[in-house]
Amino acid sequence: MPTMADVARTAGVSVATVSHVLNGTRPVLPHTRQAVLDAVEELGYTPNTLARSLVTARTRSIGLAVSAISNPYFTEILQGVEACALEHGYSLLIADPHDDPAHERKVVQLLHERRVDGMIVAPSAHPHDLVAYLARHAVPTVFLDRLVDAGSDRTPRFDQVCADSSGPTAGLVTHLAALGHRRIGLVAGLPGLSTTRERVTGYRHGLAAAGLAHDERLVVHGDSSSEGAEQATAALLSLAAPPTALVTANNAMTIGTLRALRERGLDVPGDIALCCFDDFAWADLFSPRLTAVAQPSRELGARAVQVLLDRLAEPDRPPRTVRLPCTFVHRTSCGCPEQPRPLPEPAAPEHLARFQQAGAPEHRARPSEAGPPKQPGNPGKAVAPEQPGSPEKAVAPEQPGTPGRAVAPEQSEKGTPL
Repeated sequence: MPTMADVARTAGVSVATVSHVLNGTRPVLPHTRQAVLDAVEELGYTPNTLARSLVTARTRSIGLAVSAISNPYFTEILQGVEACALEHGYSLLIADPHDDPAHERKVVQLLHERRVDGMIVAPSAHPHDLVAYLARHAVPTVFLDRLVDAGSDRTPRFDQVCADSSGPTAGLVTHLAALGHRRIGLVAGLPGLSTTRERVTGYRHGLAAAGLAHDERLVVHGDSSSEGAEQATAALLSLAAPPTALVTANNAMTIGTLRALRERGLDVPGDIALCCFDDFAWADLFSPRLTAVAQPSRELGARAVQVLLDRLAEPDRPPRTVRLPCTFVHRTSCGCPEQPRPLPEPAAPEHLARFQQAGAPEHRARPSEAGPPKQPGNPGKAVAPEQPGSPEKAVAPEQPGTPGRAVAPEQSEKGTPL
């Protein structure tokens, strides 16, 4: 196996110069750097990261502990973490705590014993032992997606990165209320998680903003799982006055809710409207297509790595909490009409393109003879096209002949930042 001395001999430089090139510890002349890299390639030299870690006390590795790695949301977060870590020369060690506090404490200790430089952790609902371990050993850590309680002075003890949860959930509730719904149910997540608390708070804020009373019976916890959401939805539907619309608080619970509705023969949105927190790749393939809040999953993962690297570079900097905005993706499960999708104009054949370039009049497709879509419950009134960049429109007043149900302004499917 070639050594660093072999690389230095082949490149005609010192061992120290090879070290500076490979570790980036000192500027090296471009032609010298290239000579070293050529020698590395020629000899097939692989740096001994273990030996380097003994000298630098750094392994250039990051521990990542997130539950439900198979969940598309966390899969996309993982992709963001990996891409950003690799870009900065770090490798990943990954563990699944299974949302179990005891197992969480164990896997974090194992990652620490592997001498990772820092950790990114999505904590469980009861992370007390985890937090105590990380604090006692002063492990550089970023909490991801789920926040931990602040200290007695109300300042965070660790860096944290998450998406906004309360505001977007309130937005889903007010959207359903604008469509005329007065009994809106919430399939909430696992009790104890910060995301669950914030989305329940957002639900209540949305009801208040719409002038609706809060009924505790309309909030049932689905424990952030498909099976739990199926049971929670069944409980909501068994009420004497069941909800006419539902908000599900994550993508796994959306699946469980849809399963419960299908088993009861209920049509979405004909019998009950549905909005969900978490967009996912196939949400657009459901019938109806799911109106959702999309979280910036990959950006969350990448930002967590950046915050951790900042912590490693400045260990004494004050802890910070970074919140990223979500996006409202307007589709049809909420009860809004399908927005026609414009068909792309076909490309001109090659011979016609040459004909046009020669100065002939350009051929144009005939405009569609179909008029603009009509607003439900308001016959004969055309819907004005939405202008790009225009501010959010106010909800139209209640229309005659549609008692108790207001007509919502038509929106495009393009995501709207919340």
